[in-house]
Amino acid sequence: MDIQDAIRQQVTQNRVVLYMKGTPQFPQCGFSANAANILRACGVTDFLAVNVLAEPEIREGIKIFANWPTIPQLYIKGEFVGGSDIMRDLFQSGELQKMLAS
Repeated sequence: MDIQDAIRQQVTQNRVVLYMKGTPQFPQCGFSANAANILRACGVTDFLAVNVLAEPEIREGIKIFANWPTIPQLYIKGEFVGGSDIMRDLFQSGELQKMLAS
């Protein structure tokens, strides 16, 4: 299985996936920390967090998969949502909560 297939499998087999630097407990950048905190603020506790620092192939592959150059990246039900800034804007407007509730 190539890296794109592995990423596709992760985002389709898990309801919520966050590709981040570090882990939710020990984020390694402020944007990743914000992304994990936003999910917690939405009441999401059961999401797949993929530490791209531990998996260099995924770190590069996810940028190609989403055609998005930065990390973190959030996926909900197989769909790319965006990075930390987009997550923040969606959270502040209430849209992210709706996306996660449906």
